[in-house]
Amino acid sequence: MTEQGGITVAGKATPRGRFPHAKISGDLVFVSGTSSRRPDNSIAGAEVDEFGTTSLDVAVQTRAVIENIREVLAACGCTLDDIVQTTSFLVDMNDFGRYNAVWAEYFDEAGPARTTVAVHALPHPHLRIEIQAIARRSTATPEATIKEEQ
Repeated sequence: MTEQGGITVAGKATPRGRFPHAKISGDLVFVSGTSSRRPDNSIAGAEVDEFGTTSLDVAVQTRAVIENIREVLAACGCTLDDIVQTTSFLVDMNDFGRYNAVWAEYFDEAGPARTTVAVHALPHPHLRIEIQAIARRSTATPEATIKEEQ
């Protein structure tokens, strides 16, 4: 299948720029950098108390990011198991241990290749993590493969 196009998923947070949630090119799905933003633009893992004190939880944010990626991939015909590579952006490498622990709830050594880098900032001061992903989707059914080979 050579379908190509940008995918913006209904019910997800609107991208903060002119880009899609994902781009399909052949059998590859490129998921744009994904955060823990909710559709109402609130941020999972960011709480502000009555005194204005902000609490940011990278574990909650990591889980929300992976779940957001799961939903974007589902709209593209993929699952988390189809991810072949990710790049994770952390605002603070001191968050690495908690992020890594949540990552291990979803993936093991058979999972995607991964690079994690520290960045100065993300598009909102309450965001601690963003992840982009590349997935490979199955584009041919066994019957289609047989017909192509004949």
